[in-house]
Amino acid sequence: MSMKPRKKSDSKKKWMTDRYDRRIIIAPEYHLIVTEGTKTEPQYFKGLENDINQKYRGRITIKTEGVGQGANTLTLLEYAQKIVEKEPGKYKHIWLVYDKDDFPKDDFDNTYYKCNSLSKNDDSVIYHALWSNECIEYWFLLHFMALDSALHRNEYYPKLTECLESKYEKNRNDIYQILKPHLKKAINNAKRIANNNIGLPPSQCTPGTAVYEIFEKLKNYLL
Repeated sequence: MSMKPRKKSDSKKKWMTDRYDRRIIIAPEYHLIVTEGTKTEPQYFKGLENDINQKYRGRITIKTEGVGQGANTLTLLEYAQKIVEKEPGKYKHIWLVYDKDDFPKDDFDNTYYKCNSLSKNDDSVIYHALWSNECIEYWFLLHFMALDSALHRNEYYPKLTECLESKYEKNRNDIYQILKPHLKKAINNAKRIANNNIGLPPSQCTPGTAVYEIFEKLKNYLL
């Protein structure tokens, strides 16, 4: 292949400008999302999975079976690690989605710290704790407002009903598509809250959420 520079006379030709101006988009890495919830979270992240996979097949995988009832935040991490062990080298990013609920604060915090520790020790697989305190509905609400006040999880439902202008229910299968147009606002609101909580363990971030991190990572493929 010739390494000669382009002629000045060629620089304005359409075939040359198209070739040199074309953007190269790198496909996303492989992501595994493991959810503690068995209704709301799988329905929501299924929308993300469909969004990415219709352009880049198989890049997002969601696992919920075997997690949820009777599980806690640490067993969620163990479950994810077993999947990684069975399919070595497949996933680059592992995202654990879980709420504060009634889990002991030590389990809630230690899952976050262990994810960080695992990722520092082996950066071939990066674990992310997508915790929400109190619940993922807080992340949903950030699509509409910047809420700094701590609420009980049940108080989020009527607020979301008001924002959505239709009854919010935990197993809605359209929640991702409804919220997506407001994603930039949600990310900005969540990051502002996170900056206010710097240095605090997740259990003391009331309210707070790290769910925005996966959307920050993949936003170039979504927005």
